[in-house]
Amino acid sequence: MLFINKEFEKCKQVIKEQIEMTERTCEYALYVQGMIQRNEAMIQESLESFQAAAMLNPNSLENLKQVGRSLYLLGRHKAALDIYAEAAKLAPQDPELLHNQGVCLVYLNDYSKAEECFKKALSVQKTEHSYSQLGKMHILRGDKEGALAIYKKAVENFPENSELLSVLGLLHLQMGDTQKAFEHLGNAMTYDPQNTKAIMGAGSIIQDHGDFDVALTKYRVAASVTPESHALWNNIGMCFFGKKKYVAAISCLKRAHYLSPFEWRTCYNLGLAHLTMHQYASAFHFISAAINLKPKFAPLFMLLGVALTHLEDPSNAKQAYEQAIAIEADSPMTYLNYAIMLFNTGDKSHAAAQYAKFEMYHQKKALNDPDVNALVAKLGPILHMGS
Repeated sequence: MLFINKEFEKCKQVIKEQIEMTERTCEYALYVQGMIQRNEAMIQESLESFQAAAMLNPNSLENLKQVGRSLYLLGRHKAALDIYAEAAKLAPQDPELLHNQGVCLVYLNDYSKAEECFKKALSVQKTEHSYSQLGKMHILRGDKEGALAIYKKAVENFPENSELLSVLGLLHLQMGDTQKAFEHLGNAMTYDPQNTKAIMGAGSIIQDHGDFDVALTKYRVAASVTPESHALWNNIGMCFFGKKKYVAAISCLKRAHYLSPFEWRTCYNLGLAHLTMHQYASAFHFISAAINLKPKFAPLFMLLGVALTHLEDPSNAKQAYEQAIAIEADSPMTYLNYAIMLFNTGDKSHAAAQYAKFEMYHQKKALNDPDVNALVAKLGPILHMGS
């Protein structure tokens, strides 16, 4: 009763007396002691208590389950798997045992056996946890289609589970189906208005459609739940950037950078924001940091070329543009910026050649950006004259 009421101090005193009285032969006292120790994050001590209880009663399924759980929490996944296999001899169709075996096998990178365990567990008893772990395992393997099928089935069985709905929505989002993504994320928020995964996913869709004020309203809810999320502050920053409130954007992005200094996207966005504010040295700093973290992303080198141009370093700017082209040879914006830089430095013939490539790839990709079109209308005739 003391344990159920979470009166752990009184409970520990009773357990101590009982263990001393029985000379450590009271199985239940050792079991409850292990549960309290685990609750207090004394995992190794809890393992020793459960092992002592299991030695007194080796045929107790519950004792073996708790030994396996403590080993799992200690990161000893192979040892935990062995204990669960021993327990499975007592109850081969126990869904909890099958699920736990699957989790250990995932950590041991044995995905095929893990999948088998999760499917067996689900055949005995359908649970949110087994569906979730099976879906996560498919994601770890890079099988998004397989993960999508699992989460669809999970949502059919548990239609009000906001966590399953949010992951399903995010999978649809990653696969480019924004309509279904928004539908599932909306359902997730209906059942749990503070589900940060769903809020972030739905907010990003709204943000991509240019409705920054609505997106910011969503993010305010998420900020009250997870104020230390770097992804949240990154998105808030880019909402302000879209609203042309650049000082607020930089402030939010710097908070995101403080929370996760090795996130290349935040460095990229900070570089972009500083370029927009004509703070070229700061832009160079953040773009260089992003390149160190993501060296195969062509737009970073293009932005580096822009920053170096304004810092009056044309030779290194050329190298940056050439590197961007080497990584991604069909990016129209790289050729356009490169052409402008070459023209401004007096290399009109090469500028015309780069502009010709811009026109070719711009037509191929059928891009329709009003800002780019306005720039082309002004610069096109000048750059053609350079040829």
